[in-house]
Amino acid sequence: MYTKSQLAKKYLHYYFTASNGKGHGVHSPFVFDFITHVLRDKRTYDAYPGIEAARKQLLKDDNTIYVEDFGAGSTVMKSNERKISDIAHSSLKPKKFAQLLYRITQYYKPATIVELGTSLGITTSYLASGNKNATIYTCEGAASIANIAQQNFNALQLNNIELIQGNFGETLPALLTKLNKIDLAFVDGNHRKQPTLDYFHQLLAHSTNETILIFDDIHWSEEMEAAWETIQNHPSVTLTIDLFFIGIVLLNNNFKVKQQFSIRY
Repeated sequence: MYTKSQLAKKYLHYYFTASNGKGHGVHSPFVFDFITHVLRDKRTYDAYPGIEAARKQLLKDDNTIYVEDFGAGSTVMKSNERKISDIAHSSLKPKKFAQLLYRITQYYKPATIVELGTSLGITTSYLASGNKNATIYTCEGAASIANIAQQNFNALQLNNIELIQGNFGETLPALLTKLNKIDLAFVDGNHRKQPTLDYFHQLLAHSTNETILIFDDIHWSEEMEAAWETIQNHPSVTLTIDLFFIGIVLLNNNFKVKQQFSIRY
């Protein structure tokens, strides 16, 4: 994991070298459309206030739970006894990116969504709210965290979520055997190079020409940057969008030339 100063330097480099994201000069029709209708969509959707109210409750919840250690992210918090508010502060995706996930599902209408890393359920709720006709299969390692996420889903009356608790190494292969294909996946778990690449290859085997894969924290550490570079260069990957905190991957073989975009967001 990079230090805050290292991450800040990397972000500044990204900020000053990335495209301004206004769409001008972007020669990919998909990326131009994505920037115009998804990335720069400033509307406040009806689902936003309820989910953000749930986030606020989590951020001020001082109840303590026992959390099993899974993945590299667990090194951020050393103790297994943790306040829910501390977990919320360290693990919840910022509103800006969580709402971007909502707009992605709202615009592209993926029917089958897989999420690795439910955490307390905020991003899951945005994914589920973006397309109420989709089914979201979300995987969480820690039982105590999964229980809180389920409480949030119930409170938000989201009935299109199937929560799967357990180690991803066991739960993901079992889940994928039940699914014919996936339309969208959001990978926010483990944060180590090899597990991330393992998830990528497992998801790839169940992907189609239209599947969108999204990876969280692609610049979080040297390992994650190495994983991201490997994913970008994979023969099946035809287009990637680097938004610094997340990376978006497309597999559409109608794109004749492999393209890699870095867009300021």
